[in-house]
Amino acid sequence: MDLWDKDFIDLDGLGYLSVKRGGEGILQFGTVRATVDCEVELIGNVERLEFSFEGEDEGDPVCGRGWAQVDSQSLTGRIYFHYGDESGFVAVKE
Repeated sequence: MDLWDKDFIDLDGLGYLSVKRGGEGILQFGTVRATVDCEVELIGNVERLEFSFEGEDEGDPVCGRGWAQVDSQSLTGRIYFHYGDESGFVAVKE
């Protein structure tokens, strides 16, 4: 992530974005834990994962949105907290 270092990202367990086929998912990094609502959209010839999230950061409610370009091995995108921080990210597919 552009804004946070690896030590913070993995502060309370491995940071990750997990998405299931139905579009539901989980986002976890640092002290953030959120449920995710996703959709894959085709923009030109590129698949892009669009998502919104809602959860907690140190017990405080948080929400926001994000997107990620999908390729065979990774997701490269950006996350935006509503009225807050934003950061680019790269996630490796498992």
